[in-house]
Amino acid sequence: MSINLEPITQFLLELDALKLTDRRTYVYGGDRVENSAEHSWQLAMACWSISRSFDLELSEEKLIKLALVHDLGEIDAGDTFLYSDNRSDAHLAERVGVKRLADHPGNAISNLTELWDEQEEGESREAKLLKAVDRLLPFLHNIGSEGRTWRELKIKKSQVVEAHAFIVDEFPQIHAWIESNIDLAIREGWLIDA
Repeated sequence: MSINLEPITQFLLELDALKLTDRRTYVYGGDRVENSAEHSWQLAMACWSISRSFDLELSEEKLIKLALVHDLGEIDAGDTFLYSDNRSDAHLAERVGVKRLADHPGNAISNLTELWDEQEEGESREAKLLKAVDRLLPFLHNIGSEGRTWRELKIKKSQVVEAHAFIVDEFPQIHAWIESNIDLAIREGWLIDA
């Protein structure tokens, strides 16, 4: 069987563009922000590790796939900062980008759009964990960088509390850890106490 590698390699280069999408989160111990490809890799690893640590009943394969497709739409749409005012429609532009990738002649992943939709809708156990960990990681980076992004952008405690509130229902231990570290960030002056 002869396979035409040209469209496949072009698709892989399309995916490589995720490395060009910068986020607002600083890499741990570094002086630069992470890109969305780095975040997606860390998200997949963190979800896998946390699912094992908490002994969760879920499909690790599905979980990792959801994490890997999570930010693909940002290739076209760019990253939308968690605390920005224009988050409500960001998923629409991202879905258009995912659909473009799904329709690429070199893409062999037949359910790419469906996987992206699932992680976006957040109904499965895997999607719920992914959403919680997706919020946990930038929070963790802010704690590790003494609130660098929060301080630079004058983020308030109320914004952080609101953005992480949904975690309490599904993952109360993660939420409790976040709450205790919000208190730390306030004491240290990394978050505005408002």
